[in-house]
Amino acid sequence: MKTPQSASKLKRKREEGKGKKKKKAGNKEEKRKITDIPESHSMLEYDHDEGEGFDHESPRSEVVESLWQDPDVNDSGLTEGSETKEDVGFRSDEEDIGITGQPTSEDSLHLSSFDLHLEHNLSKEEIDGQRNRKFSWETPAIGMSNCKWIGTGENILEDLDINSCHGLKSKLSEHWMDVYRTAGGKDISSPKQKIFFSLCSSYRDILYCNKRPFYLKGLEDTSIMDAYIMHSLNHVFRTRDCVKKNDSKLTKLKENADSDKFRDQGFTRPKVLILLPLASIVYRVVKRLIQLTPSAFKVNVEHMDRFSTKFGSEEHKGNTENDDESENAKPLKSSKATDFQILFGGNNEDDFMIGIKFTRKTIKLFSDFHTSDIIIASALCLVNKIEEAGSNKEKDVDFLSSIEVLIIDHADVISMQNWSHVHTVIEHLNRLPSKQLGTDVMRIRPWYLDDHARFYRQTIILGLYSNPDVNASFNHQCLNYEGKVCNISGRWLHCLAFS
Repeated sequence: MKTPQSASKLKRKREEGKGKKKKKAGNKEEKRKITDIPESHSMLEYDHDEGEGFDHESPRSEVVESLWQDPDVNDSGLTEGSETKEDVGFRSDEEDIGITGQPTSEDSLHLSSFDLHLEHNLSKEEIDGQRNRKFSWETPAIGMSNCKWIGTGENILEDLDINSCHGLKSKLSEHWMDVYRTAGGKDISSPKQKIFFSLCSSYRDILYCNKRPFYLKGLEDTSIMDAYIMHSLNHVFRTRDCVKKNDSKLTKLKENADSDKFRDQGFTRPKVLILLPLASIVYRVVKRLIQLTPSAFKVNVEHMDRFSTKFGSEEHKGNTENDDESENAKPLKSSKATDFQILFGGNNEDDFMIGIKFTRKTIKLFSDFHTSDIIIASALCLVNKIEEAGSNKEKDVDFLSSIEVLIIDHADVISMQNWSHVHTVIEHLNRLPSKQLGTDVMRIRPWYLDDHARFYRQTIILGLYSNPDVNASFNHQCLNYEGKVCNISGRWLHCLAFS
């Protein structure tokens, strides 16, 4: 059951979207093409892009024209993302978890924070005001001494119900609880984790610079990593559900379909990008991601051996089943400090990238980047690919064009490597694609076509501490229209610019 405050907010956002929506008219030939598009080109698994109606006299039409490709023509290399036999039977009939923690009606899916965030139509005034927003509220951080949350816009922590998993799909929520119960806990581990997950679900930009890392033995805290992994899975599965449901509706409606109602996609499939400093940390994150994925979606995990070979250390190779012991193994005797040994004692490769794709019952590791759901990479590797694309017209980084959730974990370690690489990567996110991608332009969300995707991207930056470089990126490169929240301790408060 929604609170009066949240209900009024949901209603307001939906009415704003309706008021701003203009009736779009396309010629009959375009409508014929749209309704006749085969389901294999619907981006069912998410490789084709989202679209909607457009005004031929607006700048958006130029983008549409450059992306339009006859649906009868095979797309260039993106067939892997089209519907497969594994996807045909996929069902998205899950109920959602509401404020009370109880399943809500199917209609509530359209009132989730996911839908409200992506369906909102930004006005010119909202866009112009993004860079001038100031931190206007603060509140003590529960469970963390000498720390506080500060933020822009509305203080969403005032009336937050931390005992709910608002917006989390039921199967994900149930599996998350089961994982914790199996580990000896009764529920999600702490109020701190619940608050952090709720902030993730609000789709605000987040700077969390008080995260205790795994390499501080006795002080490590994996609850924040679990929360952002669940948020990533939730975003991927909700996106998939939305596309599947609209595909089904379009199939039934055929020539009577109003294409404006089925704008559910981006230019390319990847929606979540996670930047990490070292291959050994990728190993930890992916293993945990697989653990937190409900069993129904991971009957098979492809290329696990290859993953262990590339990202694991020597003791991980050939030991893909029992990794807890090897991950917590005591470091070898060394003159180096214990935390240094744990952080750099594994696979410390810093040039890596891996795509992860979810099909009906399979998690595919090392999937093609353009047809992946989640990409995990180092900033160095992405910068190299960006430079390659700049010098070689055959290359592209269009898989970065539709990232909706960016997570930068262990920002303090990345800062010791080269933070300018992160700055470069963020600058190249959410740009218009350089090539035709077999895109169904009539399914693309309008704000992608208007080149406003950066205002919808959520950026989550995590680290043990912050610094001026990290703060600069957060202040000037994170422009989410929902606003920003920061968790900071007193010693770092002076580092944060409030403009």
